Amino acid sequence: MLNGKVVIKNAAMEPEIVDLSNMLNKMGAKITGAGSNIIRIQGITDLKETSYNIMPDRIEAGTYLLAVAATRGNIKLNKVIPEHLNSVLSKLEECGVKFTITKDSIYMETPSKLNPVEIKTLPYPGFPTDLQQPFSSFLCTVKGTSIITETIFESRFKFIQELVRMGAKITQEGNTIIINGVRKLHGTTLECTDLRGGAAVIIAALTSRGTSRISKIEYVDRGYSNLYLKLQKLGAKINLEMGD
Repeated sequence: MLNGKVVIKNAAMEPEIVDLSNMLNKMGAKITGAGSNIIRIQGITDLKETSYNIMPDRIEAGTYLLAVAATRGNIKLNKVIPEHLNSVLSKLEECGVKFTITKDSIYMETPSKLNPVEIKTLPYPGFPTDLQQPFSSFLCTVKGTSIITETIFESRFKFIQELVRMGAKITQEGNTIIINGVRKLHGTTLECTDLRGGAAVIIAALTSRGTSRISKIEYVDRGYSNLYLKLQKLGAKINLEMGD
């Protein structure tokens, strides 16, 4: 809505940026370069009404894949864009997970025997930092040593203290964590530390022996729609307590 042209350099390249640009352009905006590291915006005087279908949430989709993989299950996700998850699917395949992929669906089968991996988070199309924490929970029960290096955000390893309390073997060295897989985690009283860390704690609880009680789930509710209901449909045993 400014006069003249705005140039955004070193722009984020995530699909969500492209989706937002497409919607705004449909409303009359003049935006080019979305999906690259340089976005150009020509100012206009007005935006018009429009109808627009928002793209599927790739982080939500990835979270369900990791929850099911962690519990060694199978799942079919519909209404997804598989190419948006290429880096995650590649790492899961490296672990030994099997996929059948169509244009808008992913069918995943998880064998009982899996392999450890090394992961480094990177800007899109690299491995997404928002799935680093859920992937860590998955790797806690994969035999062998996995290494995850976080290059995007600081303080994204607060959640590991919760996993360690469940019996996970994780050590931190700067912006890297080293995970030595165990056979099983055990349930206990836990806290969500942030949005994706909360998802990681829930995934760890799903894999554990016994019952876990998780507080501060408002972090998770901020980023997922009906997460608990969807997990229940997959067979998870989850009860919500009033006030929690």
